[in-house]
Amino acid sequence: MKTKKNSLVDLETFIDNQYGKTGTKTRENFEEGYEAFKLGVMLQEMRLQKNMTQEQLAEKCGTTKNYISRIENNASDIRLSTLMRIISKGFGAHLKLSVNF
Repeated sequence: MKTKKNSLVDLETFIDNQYGKTGTKTRENFEEGYEAFKLGVMLQEMRLQKNMTQEQLAEKCGTTKNYISRIENNASDIRLSTLMRIISKGFGAHLKLSVNF
């Protein structure tokens, strides 16, 4: 039995191989999921930097610990208005958006 030798590839090539080229439906789904994942990680890191529990953050911004947990674990979509409330009331910060073409 022959074994295939693994060769190293750059990240973009790996993603192309796993999820298809940019513009394909599979790739778009992957990228959307990845952005949601990054958002959850960012919120979790901000919360930990402020030494807050999920419960404390939820109380400050008028939601539940369960909802904060679902966002951090990429198990729930988040509305823009909710994200803005978490950033402003929960962290005392301002949300700044940008669009890249």
